[in-house]
Amino acid sequence: MSRIGVLRCALAAVLFGVSAPLASRLTDDMGAFTLAGLLYVGAALAVIPALGRTPPSREAVRASLPSLSAAVVLGGMAGPVLLAFGLARVPAATSSLLLNLELVFTTLVAGLLFREHIGRHVVWGTVLVLSGGVVLGWSASPELRWGALLIAGACLCWAFDNSVTAGLDRLAPAHITFAKGVIAGGTNLVIGLATSATPEVRPLLWALVVGAIGYGASITLWVTGARDLGAARGQLVFATAPFIGALVAWLVLTDPVTMREVIAFAVGVVGVGLVLRSAHEHDHHHEPMMHEHEHVHDEHHRHGHEPGLVAAGEAQRHSHLHRHEPMVHVHPHVPDLHHRHDHPHDHPHDHPHGQD
Repeated sequence: MSRIGVLRCALAAVLFGVSAPLASRLTDDMGAFTLAGLLYVGAALAVIPALGRTPPSREAVRASLPSLSAAVVLGGMAGPVLLAFGLARVPAATSSLLLNLELVFTTLVAGLLFREHIGRHVVWGTVLVLSGGVVLGWSASPELRWGALLIAGACLCWAFDNSVTAGLDRLAPAHITFAKGVIAGGTNLVIGLATSATPEVRPLLWALVVGAIGYGASITLWVTGARDLGAARGQLVFATAPFIGALVAWLVLTDPVTMREVIAFAVGVVGVGLVLRSAHEHDHHHEPMMHEHEHVHDEHHRHGHEPGLVAAGEAQRHSHLHRHEPMVHVHPHVPDLHHRHDHPHDHPHDHPHGQD
């Protein structure tokens, strides 16, 4: 898999993993809608410096509007609100580990609805992570069960958001994050301020900071990385975030460590580790397409440049609108922007060069 894609998704995981337990500490200071709104407004503020680098064309915005709208509503509005309600009902470490359910739902949505190739390593990794989530959610406490269901609902919203966002190749990741922050964050914040008390200045500022780091920087990094890996594999790498959040809750916030959390932690680590061998290889056909994303000039990018269009050398990563000509070849790949083709069989041995 793309090393830089893995690195970006992993860094996104670190930032989001740290933010989850910190956000749980803010649930006592403000309502769920207010907290969700502030987190995404903070995300929008974080990406403002990057907005002017590659402004989108009207055509790109118009073509991306249906998918972007779905990402804003599900990922920016519904998901954060459900998470905020859930965080108020479960311990910080438990809530962090429950966020691994986002991986399960993303794999199911990407594979069943968006027709990404999954493969056996991703399937077994998902099964293990789901098992850890069941261990966490199985409790005699009604409050904890409801909290777990709310967090699971947030993860389902983000699963659709992940699959839709990974294919938004006409908009820069910063523009996607900014749209979520302004539209979804602003809407939730207005609802929150209208239905609950205005938070004090200090927790308000902390919510913006947590949102800028854990949502603004994290979402932008994940979108960029998922374009190299595909939504399911990008989410598998990102699934390290809940483990980081659990460690922060245990070591920094001094939450008590329970056996239930330790078991879920261990099972989840093994499941996420299976992603590192999830590439496959077979003859595949590239259809002609026009899109924009960050790239280097490799076997998929052999186009020329207009004078002055790209300041960096062609061997360096750069972004601009470019066309792909039809091509048939063989190489190991994952379902990134260029490899979202159909597979006649899901088992790798059905391909002449199959591996998973």
